Amino acid sequence: MKRPRIAFLLGDVGGVGPEMGVKLLADPAVRAMRDSAEVLLIADPVVLAEGERIAGAKLPVQRVAAADAPVAGGDAIAWLADDVLHGAVPPVARSTAEAGRAALRALELASAAARAGQVQGIVFAPLNKHSLRLAGMTQEDELRYLAERLAVSGFVCEFNITEGLWTSRVTSHVPIKDVAPLITQPAVRDAVHIIERALKRAGIPRPRIAVTGLNPHAGDGGSIGMEEIEVIEPAVRALQAEGLDARGPFSPDTVFIAARRGDFDAVVSMYHDQGQIAMKLMGFERGVTLHGGLPVPVTTPASGSAFDIAGRGVARIDGLRAAYELAVRMAGAG
Repeated sequence: MKRPRIAFLLGDVGGVGPEMGVKLLADPAVRAMRDSAEVLLIADPVVLAEGERIAGAKLPVQRVAAADAPVAGGDAIAWLADDVLHGAVPPVARSTAEAGRAALRALELASAAARAGQVQGIVFAPLNKHSLRLAGMTQEDELRYLAERLAVSGFVCEFNITEGLWTSRVTSHVPIKDVAPLITQPAVRDAVHIIERALKRAGIPRPRIAVTGLNPHAGDGGSIGMEEIEVIEPAVRALQAEGLDARGPFSPDTVFIAARRGDFDAVVSMYHDQGQIAMKLMGFERGVTLHGGLPVPVTTPASGSAFDIAGRGVARIDGLRAAYELAVRMAGAG
């Protein structure tokens, strides 16, 4: 079977992404994985140079003219370069339109390659949503941007993964005041279905999925809200009737204790922070975000652009390593 080619992006140049990406690709253990996957590095020359400078490492790259072009050297990394920044280095530790343009162009090239079948997965070091918006991204986030670029019309969702526990959510990057009207039975079912399919693709044949409530104490029998009784519980019953091992709604403040204990493979939460706070407390630097519902695996570390430590060379790569390994595993599974 032909090795999958993974598009690898260095993230926001104002943050820790470039140094993290260079550290990972320079790691001998990752280089030893070349029997499992090929890497296509997509980066502006300035972004790559900044990453190498801060990381104190030089990557054996070879420029290619197309995303599917081979490299001549056995140890070389294929590098698709696009000179968006024209040699100008954006400031560190700030959101800027310049950094956003370089990151958005890399996403554009990676998604074009995925749509053409030239890459079978995408991994990116931490991006910065504000930089992307300053550069002109109009979508809610990079997942919705990629969904449009890849012509995906169905439900998409971010999964967060820490040490074998997965989460998805019914709503994502929307204001809290807008969450409750978006909690519908179809939306809950979609969020459960999408993570069940991804877990099966990752090698779990019958995923055990917990569904949270929306309100404190899962509504406490209707005394703190009716969404659990009117929306979430009927959605869970419908999923069970389809044969899924879905249970709930559970109180959001205790379900992650049971999940961490091993009672569930995944938790479906109702909104962003309901799941993200718990998952990041369990393993912030090791967490992975997988963009679900896309035709190829797209992964990134759960940590952000970390402007507070940008440029210092101290960013850890545990989450990026886990993101890369997951993308390779899922791309190899087809």
